[in-house]
Amino acid sequence: MLLAFLALLAAGTPRTFRVDYVHVGTASEERFALDGLVLEPLAWPGNPDHPIDDTNSGKYLFEVRDARSRGVLYSRGFSSIFGEWETTAEAKSISRAFSESLRFPAPAAPVVVVLKKRDPHSNAFRDAWTLLVDPRDPSIDDSRPTPAGELIALQRTGDSAHKVDLLLLGDGYTARERGKFEKDARRLMDVLFATSPFKERRNDFNVWGLCPSAAQSGISRPSLGIHRRSPVGATYDAFGSERYILTFDNRAFRDLASHAPYDLVEIVANASTYGGGGIFNLYGTVAADSRWAPYVFVHEFGHHVAGLADEYFTSPVAYEKKSDRVEPWEPNVTADARRPKWASLLTPAIPLPTPWDEAGFIEWQKGVQERRKQIRAERRPESEMDAHFAMEQAEATQRLSRERYAGQVGAFEGANYEAKGYFRAQTDCIMFTRDEVPFCAACRAAINRILDLYAPR
Repeated sequence: MLLAFLALLAAGTPRTFRVDYVHVGTASEERFALDGLVLEPLAWPGNPDHPIDDTNSGKYLFEVRDARSRGVLYSRGFSSIFGEWETTAEAKSISRAFSESLRFPAPAAPVVVVLKKRDPHSNAFRDAWTLLVDPRDPSIDDSRPTPAGELIALQRTGDSAHKVDLLLLGDGYTARERGKFEKDARRLMDVLFATSPFKERRNDFNVWGLCPSAAQSGISRPSLGIHRRSPVGATYDAFGSERYILTFDNRAFRDLASHAPYDLVEIVANASTYGGGGIFNLYGTVAADSRWAPYVFVHEFGHHVAGLADEYFTSPVAYEKKSDRVEPWEPNVTADARRPKWASLLTPAIPLPTPWDEAGFIEWQKGVQERRKQIRAERRPESEMDAHFAMEQAEATQRLSRERYAGQVGAFEGANYEAKGYFRAQTDCIMFTRDEVPFCAACRAAINRILDLYAPR
């Protein structure tokens, strides 16, 4: 299979090919429909030595197969906005459509694209949609998208084929604010590379900045009646969650991003209210001017780069509770405390499950969440929410650092939005609280495994 892929590249690095499609359905059914085929303007940035994704990551997986031999030429796991939305209460009552894309090296001969989805009962991938792609199809869009501004080389360490290419894509910045974007981008880049394991792997990254000019400063926040037609379409209140920033304008996002080589994308929103989001192998988002931007950026980037699950279980989320305890695919949470997927990292002789004062933590968090609701309900100034979060951070740090097994690797109950039935690797982690702590050992290992697909150590 690898030989077939290398043969595909024999004539030189191919351009990037994109399949745009519509993903539509409800909580109980879904369908896929082709929206368009695009030949992006730049060369494929991925590592030619690692075309096959063997990490078993993502809610979905797509394979590019040779049409004649059916051998797999390329594959990647991913998650999607539809995949999140179908777990919300709204998905039980209405049908919605989302635009999505698959990107891979432009083929020289016909290929079959097979999109797979995990079976909800076994988590095994099952075929969901198949599409024949012929590179001679005259409908393939080979036009160059509207210019998106100057591409800024924030950090360049080598050829894209052997580096992780990260694009910081600005949204809601006017032409006059381009300098602000570059300062924001450099500040966030430095935050990322001060955090392990990115700190140790900084030289594995190229980092690019791109800032299409917005007509108005800022992004949409529908809950306050604020609507902006920003270039990327970033908006607060995704799925009714006040802090959740996504873009639902996939075509605009993809066309703008196609001006840069990228494996990973962070949408940097010109906004000050706490907010962000992250979807595995799609993009991450962050409100650049929030006091908590450094934390949000790194936390959400963990979702985007490695498919890390949220480890917290007391904050309000838009997703419905799970009715069973199928072992999640996410690498940092488990339903099996006695045989966690991070078994090789366990502290010797640590008890499994690992005891901690979960009851006391939950009781304290009740008051924290009630105060948060009150601040939002009364539409108090954002500074009050920031102060509330700061108080929570100080208390959580103190509580969790006092735990008997603090700093050790075990299986601590409470993760994946639920207090019971799911377990995390350590008492505290960037994916659990806003505390000034590192990624836990399970998260660091998972991040490194994904980065190795692009820049092997």
